[in-house]
Amino acid sequence: MEAEIILKIAGIGILVAAAYQVLSRAGRDDQAMLVSLAGIVLVLLIVLEQINGLFSKVRSLFGL
Repeated sequence: MEAEIILKIAGIGILVAAAYQVLSRAGRDDQAMLVSLAGIVLVLLIVLEQINGLFSKVRSLFGL
């Protein structure tokens, strides 16, 4: 499961980097920045979901 998350994040990073380069070279720097911000937000949502799962497991482990 951990490798799946890493591969998801890496895939998002590759797609965002490619889209950023294409948009940047086309002179659409504003849209390129929005694509990079959207990628960051998407990765943060994935990480936050995993952290939430971790906290749930810790709570159940200690009975909180």
